[in-house]
Amino acid sequence: MSQTAQGVLPSQAIQKMLDQGEITVMQPLSDGQIQPASLDLRLGAIAYRVRASFLTGKGNSVQSRLEDFKTHEIDLSNGAVLEKGCVYLIPLMEGLNLPTDITAVANAKSSTGRLDLFTRCITDNGIEFDRIEAGYQGPLYAEISPRSFSVLVRPGIRLNQIRFRRGISTLSDDALLGLHNDIGLVDGPAQIDHGLGFSVDLDLPNGLVGYRAKPHTGLIDLGLIDHYNPSEYWEQVYVERGRIILDPGAFYILVSREAVHIPPNCAAEMAPYLAMVGEFRVHYAGFFDPGFGNTDAGGAGSRGVLEVRCHEAPFALEHGQSVGRLIYEYMAEVPDILYGADLKSNYQGQGLKLSKHFKTPKG
Repeated sequence: MSQTAQGVLPSQAIQKMLDQGEITVMQPLSDGQIQPASLDLRLGAIAYRVRASFLTGKGNSVQSRLEDFKTHEIDLSNGAVLEKGCVYLIPLMEGLNLPTDITAVANAKSSTGRLDLFTRCITDNGIEFDRIEAGYQGPLYAEISPRSFSVLVRPGIRLNQIRFRRGISTLSDDALLGLHNDIGLVDGPAQIDHGLGFSVDLDLPNGLVGYRAKPHTGLIDLGLIDHYNPSEYWEQVYVERGRIILDPGAFYILVSREAVHIPPNCAAEMAPYLAMVGEFRVHYAGFFDPGFGNTDAGGAGSRGVLEVRCHEAPFALEHGQSVGRLIYEYMAEVPDILYGADLKSNYQGQGLKLSKHFKTPKG
């Protein structure tokens, strides 16, 4: 790969950044931490309970601002609970010494979003969440606010991930249409307007179209996989006359009508909120790796799971209603690993699916 190739950096380039010290680590990487187009970030050993979310601003470090906002420290070494409705700041095991031509963007991992764990990355001198300027040198922190469930965390848990890019790599609508005509980005007509539009599927077998988080549940240990009974944490949502009514403040897991295809030379990010389609937020976890939904990578028919939170007023969501869009970007090079093909990917070939912590409902 050329040192000046434009686009999202692939797994092999991320490994090179680690080798050159452009990504720093407190401990050796864990298995599977490098993804096709991103790097998973690990929680450190200390959490700070803070009284408010904040950005550091130019000329300020996170540690200096913590003196104003922290209420107490929590040792995560033996596991600790992050309480629903509270805000925490946790130093991550990874830091950055970015070159002057590489920017970074962070986002919650899929499982994090499906648990309604609102997670963002902040940095020293930061003026935006999750966006990291070229040339940044310093530590990374995760701001975590459990919205629906209290969770048990330990050092090394991976709640968010970071993607690196050089230059501007977003596909234009014309390029996106050409790609769809060549390979089929969705299994049907493509809605292309400042990205690839997608809609909600409310026509699923037996009328079960989603899940709504219960308001009072036990905590979830994030280290336990395929462990929890969904009925103890989720209410099933059934369609009525082709629609469902979203309640303000409630959190839902739904699914896209379209099967999404991310070719090996592209990555995609889901736009988190579109005010013009309704008063709700769709998708907290927005990275789609190269190979997602790719037949060659075992993902034919992979649908986008929608993490939906309704805002100010009840909202009637209809079958096939547009709910957001995917922004496609070129990779600087095809990654040496693909989602689903070379990794134990939890959500390849998925339909309506809760996070990996829950047992798969029977029937």
